[in-house]
Amino acid sequence: MDVFSRTFLPAAAEAGVAMQTASRHMPVFRRCVGSGDATILVTRCSRLARPVAGEYLLLLTHRRLVVTQQTRVLHRLRLHLNTELRELSNVTWSPDPRLHCVELAATAIDGVRERFLIRTRHPKQVWQLDALLNHAFRTRVRTARERLVATIGDAAAPAAARPTAFRPVVVP
Repeated sequence: MDVFSRTFLPAAAEAGVAMQTASRHMPVFRRCVGSGDATILVTRCSRLARPVAGEYLLLLTHRRLVVTQQTRVLHRLRLHLNTELRELSNVTWSPDPRLHCVELAATAIDGVRERFLIRTRHPKQVWQLDALLNHAFRTRVRTARERLVATIGDAAAPAAARPTAFRPVVVP
């Protein structure tokens, strides 16, 4: 059993997603997510722009964000969003423990601003969700500039900082 299979169903059960629903969406998620990618979060959500468009299921892994939609009338599944976390920009979320929900917003690589409302059963779950999102988006995703350690031929480096030729030292 691969990492995705071992982590998907427990994450869905923890979020209160029915096993039938999770099993139904799993083939769509499996096509989008690698077998070695661990699931951080599986939860139901709705879109703020279109609240009556149907049910959405959000999957967050260490590398990807995938959202599927199930239509209301025919109960067909369709992929709504499939993107790597590093391709998302302006990711924000606002927890509201009074309403038991978290609003998640992100701009996809195509420039479309996606906004989702995630409802929880208890205020404590709002803060758990906030911690998961913080872990996924603030501690894991780094921009290319932050990962840059050094550049070759950097003109800004002073001459004293450049390495000199190796000369052996004779110790008497």
